[in-house]
Amino acid sequence: MRLVIAQPSNLPRSLSKAPRPSRESIALPNLVSSGAGLRLAGTRAGGMAAAGLCGADFSDLREIKKQLLSVAERSRERGLQHSGPGSFFPSLLQEDARDLDAYTLAKSYFDLKEYDRAAYFLRGCKSQKAYFLYMYSRYLSGEKKKDDETVDSLGPLEKGQVKNEALRELRVELSKKHKARELDGFGLYLYGVVLRKLDLVKEAIDVFVEAAHVLPLHWGAWLELCNLITDKEMLKFLSLPDTWMKEFFLAHIYTELQLIEEALQKYQSLIDAGFSKSTYIISQIAVAYHNIRDIDKALSIFNELRKQDPYRIENMDTFSNLLYVRSMKPELSYLAHNLCEIDKYRVETCCVIGNYYSLRSQHEKAALYFQRALKLNPRYLGAWTLMGHEYMEMKNTSAAIQAYRHAIEVNKRDYRAWYGLGQTYEILKMPFYCLYYYRRAHQLRPNDSRMLVALGECYEKLNQLVEAKKCYWRAYAVGDVEKMALVKLAKLHEQLNESEQAAQCYIKYIQDIYSCGEIVEHLEVSTAFRYLAQYYFKCKLWDEASACAQKCCAFNDTREEGKALLRQILQLRNQGETSSTEIAAPFFLPASLSANSTPTRRVSPLNLSSVTP
Repeated sequence: MRLVIAQPSNLPRSLSKAPRPSRESIALPNLVSSGAGLRLAGTRAGGMAAAGLCGADFSDLREIKKQLLSVAERSRERGLQHSGPGSFFPSLLQEDARDLDAYTLAKSYFDLKEYDRAAYFLRGCKSQKAYFLYMYSRYLSGEKKKDDETVDSLGPLEKGQVKNEALRELRVELSKKHKARELDGFGLYLYGVVLRKLDLVKEAIDVFVEAAHVLPLHWGAWLELCNLITDKEMLKFLSLPDTWMKEFFLAHIYTELQLIEEALQKYQSLIDAGFSKSTYIISQIAVAYHNIRDIDKALSIFNELRKQDPYRIENMDTFSNLLYVRSMKPELSYLAHNLCEIDKYRVETCCVIGNYYSLRSQHEKAALYFQRALKLNPRYLGAWTLMGHEYMEMKNTSAAIQAYRHAIEVNKRDYRAWYGLGQTYEILKMPFYCLYYYRRAHQLRPNDSRMLVALGECYEKLNQLVEAKKCYWRAYAVGDVEKMALVKLAKLHEQLNESEQAAQCYIKYIQDIYSCGEIVEHLEVSTAFRYLAQYYFKCKLWDEASACAQKCCAFNDTREEGKALLRQILQLRNQGETSSTEIAAPFFLPASLSANSTPTRRVSPLNLSSVTP
């Protein structure tokens, strides 16, 4: 059955962890039916092996599969994946035959993670395959030593200073080969990784683009390139090869850049082109809906994915984030136990267990499992961010800051880490710092109301009230997740003695709360009714003031004030005071607000044109 992707709605999502679709039947597969998957320098391509053909032509799917199997085998020979796709072996080149004995011995040591030993026996080998394994062994040896030293280091500041000592030597050697044009697609990929590790971003991007041109089938180069692209404008200036693999890359980068509508369109076109059963595409669509906070849809797709691929571990940490947000303890517990039975030593499994303990408010245990995840893969973004959240729960702000900074080092596009840093500095009462971090989070999520509300609160503390107004109004305009922007805007108007605008904001707030079926015990509903009762009382609108005062009596914190106001209104009416008719435009609260459907009047519309961004 064909999956039809609905256009994303502008729904906000909960931030505390990471970011449930009406059930729909999904018939969506791995790119290679045999399940070839690449593990590339710490990243996994999931069920999708590297792919690419000249021109975005999907007409011959058999040829596409043949190409996928070929590059998967070539990648495995170079130690870039943990399992082969099946019984497909490319022909042995003459240069490979010369180095076959040394390569075979070294590859066995490489598979045992004896990287220095593998590199030693590959010295002097001339073939491209053997040379790549020689350089890659040296790179991984440096990474392993760095990770071991990181684990043994005493404090978080020391951890940030640990470097891979082999990188500079590798860069010099690979640079010479590159200038001599002696690197194949895999060699270019490794050269790009080394440059990225040395923070030479511009050079790394150029090399990854070159690698994609030389070997468009290699998904690893595309993924690394994706991690370096920061915005859509940057993407436009890249000269990418015209292959159908580019369509997968664009769908992936659009998801990463929060351009969800474009990403879903790309995935739909790939489904239509013949990848209608790809579990990789299913998972990416679920992640896309997760990113736009359409929790129901994301949960439904993840549930379908679990039915089709029950032993899948990839992306299950994202699934657990959704279960966490919805406080679905039984489902999260089942997922954690299930993944433990499949593979307890996977990063995703540790993150799922960490989320489970966090939901049970056992934050020390949760942090322990996130630390375990990072020992398995120090560059796993989700674990750093989630560990930062746990340290925040434990009031350990210094450790939280360090965890969030590590997350940003891994991926500067992680808005949750920027937002988390803003929260920690807010706790430390450093408003200028938290303003900087909230701005960065807002740049990454311009339509996320939580970033805007946080910015507004910062501006308020800095007494920049015009900017605060802009932020609160914008938060309401884009779809306020927490239903607090209008309340904060109303209180700001109160502070500035702009009573009419404050009343308008409170009225709209009450309308929104009741129209969306929210529970009336929302924290600020009583505040809104109290202000409106007093506002209408001052305006001598006795009927309206009486209706709001009666609503105040339903809340513990405003009950006495409501009763006192009702007594005053009754007393004034008995003295012959008449209701004012100055504000003529009629306005009715929702019927559910008043048992007697008492009409109130609308204050003048709120004119925020001067402060709307």
